[in-house]
Amino acid sequence: MATVSRVLIISDTRFGHVNQSIAYAKYLGYEYDVVEIVFKNKLCKLFSYVFDALKIYSNILFELKVERKYDMVVGTGSRTYYAVKVLAKKMHAKSLTMMLPRGYRYDFDVIFAQSHDKPPKQNNIIEIPANFAYVEPQGLYKADKKSIAIVLGGDSKVFTMKVKEIAIYLDFIMKYYKGCEIVVSTSPRTSKKIEILLEKYDFAYKVIFSKTPSNPMADFLNECETICITGDSTSMISEAISYGRSSVLVLPLKSKSQNKFETFMQALEKKGYLHIFNGKIEHKNKKINFLSYVNKANEIIWL
Repeated sequence: MATVSRVLIISDTRFGHVNQSIAYAKYLGYEYDVVEIVFKNKLCKLFSYVFDALKIYSNILFELKVERKYDMVVGTGSRTYYAVKVLAKKMHAKSLTMMLPRGYRYDFDVIFAQSHDKPPKQNNIIEIPANFAYVEPQGLYKADKKSIAIVLGGDSKVFTMKVKEIAIYLDFIMKYYKGCEIVVSTSPRTSKKIEILLEKYDFAYKVIFSKTPSNPMADFLNECETICITGDSTSMISEAISYGRSSVLVLPLKSKSQNKFETFMQALEKKGYLHIFNGKIEHKNKKINFLSYVNKANEIIWL
């Protein structure tokens, strides 16, 4: 395999996207730099699809500051894909995307595509069951006895997290796991109403992101027997099924319409990675080995 000195990660500033690119670099032990891309205006992003279709690769559509040469350019999210191609061609570097780059030509060196996106069969496309995740415990939490974690997301375009719905889940968990150490954390999207609800419960350890902006999820996966996660984030679920020995229990939320999040969770449940709560508890803790997919990419890139 050829030597890679450094990876350029193109960022759209969305943590769930950038972290997938970072995870890829970390699995390989590569040094990396993260650089934000900004299209000059909304029309420029639309033109990027046209330029790509015509095989025109120019940096006139976006602003991005790069001060060195890289061997590999990686991006996740629609705002990054055209820039990945432009810079990879300019530097004679390898180009990778961590999700299916819909709307653009699928001629990157490697495309990782989640199964729920139903990617086409193509030699450079590697189908994966979840988002790339690289979990690193930080020593934020240490269990004193059998522990159960609750990780709450928040409202999105697809889901609305209702207080009554979460209260039902919390009541069940506190009763079912009575005698265990129960811990909880929230996310940047968790509403104030949910935060107020959490004050009514006696948790052994609690992180409210709006007050303490930290993420103990990696430590929960390292320490807890079961982790209960709301079903609004593919990133959180992907982390949970890629590390540790915790059983993963997804707390489904009512959605505004049928969506790929539900398809994503249902597919993972069928394969034994998690259990979608239906009034009963089932222990599912199969884990994804993302390194095996990285090795497949290496075979494609360096042939």
